[in-house]
Amino acid sequence: MADYLLNALVTLFVTMDPIGLAPIFVGLTRGMSPDQRRSTAIRATTTAAAILFAFALGGQGLLGFLGISLPAFRIAGGLLLFWIAFEMVFERRTKRKQASADRVIEEDVFTRDDVHHLAVFPLAIPLISGPGAISATILTASSAPGFVGLLGLLAIILLLIGSCLAVFLLAGPLDRALGDTGRMVLTRLLGVLLSALSVQFVADGVVAIARTVSAP
Repeated sequence: MADYLLNALVTLFVTMDPIGLAPIFVGLTRGMSPDQRRSTAIRATTTAAAILFAFALGGQGLLGFLGISLPAFRIAGGLLLFWIAFEMVFERRTKRKQASADRVIEEDVFTRDDVHHLAVFPLAIPLISGPGAISATILTASSAPGFVGLLGLLAIILLLIGSCLAVFLLAGPLDRALGDTGRMVLTRLLGVLLSALSVQFVADGVVAIARTVSAP
């Protein structure tokens, strides 16, 4: 159980990347009032939590409805996570996220609707609960050791969403404290960890499919 929870925590932390979202949040909300920033942070994290909870609880059922086996999804999800890890190690993910975020904002004046829309896209989707985080959530939920393990996964998701909210509320000071060097080192280190976890997902999927094929 402890190994499962630790793997879930590391995988989701790396794919959600709360610390890496700090400079993007600062750039997206530049020109907002403190109240607007706070509202945006709360709405974005609440939306992301609902999305990840839904996939943790119903992701396997959705795969079954679509006729996708868990081993096949493990391989596909592992490959997707490996690509994210590759981007992190070679400093491509942050640039891609920032470019995607920059296309959303063209003005410095924000209305109430702007705040709501920005919180959902691109903050909640795809920056917090993107394809990598959703895939990691389904994969870890599928290997949960019983109902208690699933509750532990939900608690981890809630913990990480809370860390995203804290990062957003402290985005300015945190971004200045880390600096370019700190962000670079942290991103590459987490990328290496994620690459190893993604390879393990692929290996588990291949072994499961091999056992299915070889079974009489």
